[in-house]
Amino acid sequence: MELSLERTKQLLKNCKGKHIAVVGDVMLDRFLWGTVSRISPEAPVPVVDLEEESSHLGGASNVANNLCKLGIKPILCGVVGNDNSGKLFLEIAKESGIDTSGIFIDEFRPTTVKTRIIANNQHVVRVDREIVDPISEKASEYILSVLNTNSNIEGIIFQDYNKGTLTKELIKKIIAIAKARDISTFVDPKFENFFEYTETTIFKPNRKEAQLALGIKIANETQIIEAGEKLLYRLNCKAVLLTLGKDGMALFEKDGEISFIPTRARKVADVSGAGDTTIATFAAMLIAGGNFKESATIANYAAGVVCEEPGVVPITIERLLDSIRKNNRKTKINDTNI
Repeated sequence: MELSLERTKQLLKNCKGKHIAVVGDVMLDRFLWGTVSRISPEAPVPVVDLEEESSHLGGASNVANNLCKLGIKPILCGVVGNDNSGKLFLEIAKESGIDTSGIFIDEFRPTTVKTRIIANNQHVVRVDREIVDPISEKASEYILSVLNTNSNIEGIIFQDYNKGTLTKELIKKIIAIAKARDISTFVDPKFENFFEYTETTIFKPNRKEAQLALGIKIANETQIIEAGEKLLYRLNCKAVLLTLGKDGMALFEKDGEISFIPTRARKVADVSGAGDTTIATFAAMLIAGGNFKESATIANYAAGVVCEEPGVVPITIERLLDSIRKNNRKTKINDTNI
């Protein structure tokens, strides 16, 4: 479908003041930037002369950051450690405008940190510090209490990276809360708990995740349709949004309607974070009053925008509207008509 600029502006305006909870694996992304001019005499590895360090919100917290940029008030729910990285994470999240009241501080679990070393503008190595065991019962109860006592929540995003936050029991209990209160639920899954997310509003796997879970190849239109219909049936959700990288997205609605949405990225620099932007934008637009197709179309624009920038960057309203404006001009579509 073609989307008008005015309709997008109205939906973005409707986002203001709405609350969406993001539940999942939060992490801190650290970047060490430097240059290489010599090889170590100790081993055949490059010596990186460190020039700059930076830390950013990663994982589920990047989804919350995207929501903030769209005008939504996110409540972030997850687990960090009682360590310096956890303190830095909370500081950055609060500065970004994210409500961190749903973050449980675990004395026995380190904050998940992904440290990337970039030398001469090339990714040399990544160092991960994490524990991927299921979170404690105390942490799960804390997250549930935050969701139960916050009456402003209109949507819940499950952001799963298989790091232990979203246990099978916690998933079922959160879905039960959402169903009892008629709260929309949005899922960005990973393989381990793939089929635990039943009866949700939108289920958004990428091609690789769907192939692994279903055990089928998803390469052509026939296979895409087969995968989407199988997921709709097995998960009994209202819609499936299957992201296909350079091939765009395929939206499957419970009434049988299927929509193929071509990619909007003009020049792909980095696909990191595109999935986070997609689920955040889709959820924001649906909560703001958009239908499934409108929400998917705008999310597709947003994903295309962030793919054009290096590194993990959140969407902004200005860049999103600019992308839609340029496309409307290119296809000679009047901004006031859909």
